[in-house]
Amino acid sequence: MRRVRFWVGERFAMIAALLVLFYLFLPVLYTFVFSFNDYKKSNITWNSEAGPTLKHWQNPCGAPGVCESLVKSIQIGAIATLVATVLGTMIAFALVRHRFRGRGTGNFLVFIPMATPEIVLGASLLTIFVQGFSRVGLQLGFWTIVIAHIMFCVSFVVVTVKARLQSLDPRLEEAAQDLYAGPGGTFWRVTFPLVLPGIVGAALLAFSLSFDDFIITNFVSGDATTFPKFVYVSYLRGIPAQANVIGFSMFVIAVLLVVLAQVVGNRRKSA
Repeated sequence: MRRVRFWVGERFAMIAALLVLFYLFLPVLYTFVFSFNDYKKSNITWNSEAGPTLKHWQNPCGAPGVCESLVKSIQIGAIATLVATVLGTMIAFALVRHRFRGRGTGNFLVFIPMATPEIVLGASLLTIFVQGFSRVGLQLGFWTIVIAHIMFCVSFVVVTVKARLQSLDPRLEEAAQDLYAGPGGTFWRVTFPLVLPGIVGAALLAFSLSFDDFIITNFVSGDATTFPKFVYVSYLRGIPAQANVIGFSMFVIAVLLVVLAQVVGNRRKSA
């Protein structure tokens, strides 16, 4: 009887897991399928008369503005990621490795951008840019998006790098110091290589958040069009299949990066 219950429970758990995975990947499957849709006016419904086509994959920049918005999103994400990673890593080291008055308040303040609803953060940033930065010649556009993205990405970098720092064994650094390694040598030869996976993970997370953001970007972008904003505006006319092509390609790239990171991590553990 116990074996039957165990068998039923195991099969039920397997079926439930498969259903959840199917639910999670259904939008990706939809994106992939409709990238072959030979639509006339709208890519929201399948054109059963024409059948699938490869023309959208052969010309991913065929829709006006799609590649321009993609390049702009990549540029914004790269700049925001670089600055947020540097600032966030420095803040994480300060909060973990140093004792100072107000450290608890600093830990609390780090979480505020993460806990604040994006629509509230976007509206407040819009007010700041319009009332303050416009007086010094900074108009809504590329650089206001970069500033806004850095602001909310820093918190995620701090939390990620902090977790990595707190998990390190302090005896490794103490052993390096016992071997007469100076503070600089200990940091670059011991601490930094150990923290680097956390920094890389934080950078990838920051880039993903920046590239994917729509709500805050929509408030502070002005006339600038990022890829998420392009997709939203295109929805009113019918999302072009090129957007599905680019979206699915980005998904494949992300999966390959995760697999590569997993392989490298496993090799380091076995070495």
